[in-house]
Amino acid sequence: MTTVGLTLEQVEELATRAFSQNGCDAENTAALVRTVVGAERDGSHSHGLFRVPGYVAALRSGKVNGSANPRVSLKTPAIVSVHGDNGFTPLAIERGVPALAEAAKTLGVAVMATTHTHHFAALWPETEMIAEQGLIGMACVCYMPYMAPAGGNKALFGTNPLSFAWPRPGKPPMAFDMATAAMAMGEVQIAARDGHKVPIGTGLDAEGRLTDDPGAIASGMLLPFGGHKGSAIALMVELLAAGAVGEQFSFEAGETDNKDGGPPRGGEFMLAISPELLAGPGWAEHCEAFFERFDAIEGARLPGARRHENRLSDAPRQINADLVERIRALCD
Repeated sequence: MTTVGLTLEQVEELATRAFSQNGCDAENTAALVRTVVGAERDGSHSHGLFRVPGYVAALRSGKVNGSANPRVSLKTPAIVSVHGDNGFTPLAIERGVPALAEAAKTLGVAVMATTHTHHFAALWPETEMIAEQGLIGMACVCYMPYMAPAGGNKALFGTNPLSFAWPRPGKPPMAFDMATAAMAMGEVQIAARDGHKVPIGTGLDAEGRLTDDPGAIASGMLLPFGGHKGSAIALMVELLAAGAVGEQFSFEAGETDNKDGGPPRGGEFMLAISPELLAGPGWAEHCEAFFERFDAIEGARLPGARRHENRLSDAPRQINADLVERIRALCD
C-alpha cells in the first residue's frame, strides 16, 4: 500500500473542499470536518478520510440533506429529542449534547433520542463530549444488516457499535468505542483494499461459510464478537438505537436505503449520568484510586489510551494515496 503524509491542517482542508463542493452548507461542513479530522488525529483510519467518498455519495444522490437544521426539544425534563432534519449526525449531536448535559446535571440522569440522521463516524466523539461535562456517557447506533446473530447465517444486525465514557477531572476521559461485530465493517473493507486476511471468526461468505477473506465477508456477513455474548449486546443496541428512539432497525434501513454507499437513515440512543449526584462528593478521587490499580498491572492499557497518545502528535498522518486522489477528484 502506498501512503502519503498529510498534516491535520491538510486533512481539514481536503475534507472541507470535499463537503463544501458537494452540497454541504458551512455549518454542516464544519461539523463533519471536525469528525473526520478527529478520527485521523486519533489514528482511527476507518472513520476519517476513508468515509469521505461515502459522505459525498450520499450528498450527491440527495439521500442526505447537506443544509440540515437539527431541532432540539425536551419531551420531559429528562428526555432530550433531536430531529436531525435528514442530515449527517455530527451537527445534531453538537446541538443536542448541551441540553442532555444540562438535564443530567440537574436530574442526575437523562437520555437523548436522535432521529432522522445519517451516522457514519466513530461514537467516541459524542461520549467524550458528555464526559468532558463531568458526566458518564453512553451511546449506540445500529446501521445496515451486516451481521448475523450467533448461530445464524443471515444478516440481521448492523455492526452496532457501543461507546462508553467515564469522566476524569484534569485528565482525558476513559472511553471505549467498539463494534459488537468481531471486526468493524470499515476495518474489513480496509483489509480487503490492502490485501490482508482477517481472523477466522470475523465473518461468513455469501454462502454462509467461515472465511478469512475480507472481500468475501464484505459480500457476505460479519459475526458478533464472543458468540452469543456479542450477539446479545448487538440485540440490545438494535432495541435502544431503533426501538427505543422510534427509528429504523438495521433490517429496515437495508430495505429502504438507496445503496449509494453512504450511511442509511437511522437514530442514536445516548445516556448521561451525573456521578456527583449519584455517588456524591469524592467520587472522582475514589475512581482515580481504581484507575491507579489498573495502570499498575503490567501490560494493561486503559481503553482509549492509545487514541489519546496519538492525539498529542502533530506529525503528518499516513493516508492511503489512492484514497487521497479519489477525494481530490471528488472536489473537481
